[in-house]
Amino acid sequence: MIKNPIALVLAALLGAGSCLAEDAKEAEAAPAADANIATVNGTPYSLDLFRMFYMERMQETEHENDQAFQQQAFNEFMSLVVASQEGERRKLTDDRGVATALELQRLKVMSNAALASMAQEIEVSDDEITKAYEQVKKQAARTEYKARHILVKDENEAKKLIKELDKKADFAELAKKHSLGPTGKSGGELEWFDKGQMVQPFAEAVAAMEPGTYTKEPVQTQFGWHIINLQETRTAEPPKLEDVKPQLTAMVQRQKLGERLAEMRDKAMVELNEEVVQVKPREEASPEKPQAEAETK
Repeated sequence: MIKNPIALVLAALLGAGSCLAEDAKEAEAAPAADANIATVNGTPYSLDLFRMFYMERMQETEHENDQAFQQQAFNEFMSLVVASQEGERRKLTDDRGVATALELQRLKVMSNAALASMAQEIEVSDDEITKAYEQVKKQAARTEYKARHILVKDENEAKKLIKELDKKADFAELAKKHSLGPTGKSGGELEWFDKGQMVQPFAEAVAAMEPGTYTKEPVQTQFGWHIINLQETRTAEPPKLEDVKPQLTAMVQRQKLGERLAEMRDKAMVELNEEVVQVKPREEASPEKPQAEAETK
């Protein structure tokens, strides 16, 4: 009989190094590595099993590790145990759907464990990291824009303001006086941005402009009508190699792991059940059909 489930859970988690108990002295000793957390209806359940369940629940719910959650998780684990035992009693493992689901879970666990083990064996050279970094720099290369804008509700009002700009009116002063946007009070000044940060009509208009010009026609977005003044452009600086080296290392590892997995898949001896799987041979180019044409079909 469990008299104090909270204390039990706390003691168990101390062994995993994740307990937040206020007084660690309450636990006389950390449990052994092969300890059980409980025996339910004669069947023992390991502490490691509960720890794994507990950590999954924490990740799923993004919950803080406190006594209330520990108690809740322990109760959920016990419910899982007794329901599973009931499934065994009902011989549900003989059900095709249940058996298939169990096998799928086994495949997933073994696959993830194997991939993790393989990943630890993959070494990444400095040359590979440098090559990956150059690719990242190319992909990260983008133009950033410095601009001001005036936002109004009415197209005709926007056109009137453009006429004032044509007469050498000050853009910032017009923005302060007329713009409905939050930047109006600062003369319509926007922070540096790239095209992906702005709504499409605004971004397209800016990309087509030359620095030092303003839009001769109002630009409509869901926010209203804009007059845009492009001040300058720059090429965004890529991150420094030392700042992204861990991410690059992981990226190269994933690529090499994917290649290794594809190689294993290609070398696997696969015998398909032709009564279930229909395999269509790859279409080969005939003399009447040029290779280039065949590849575009």
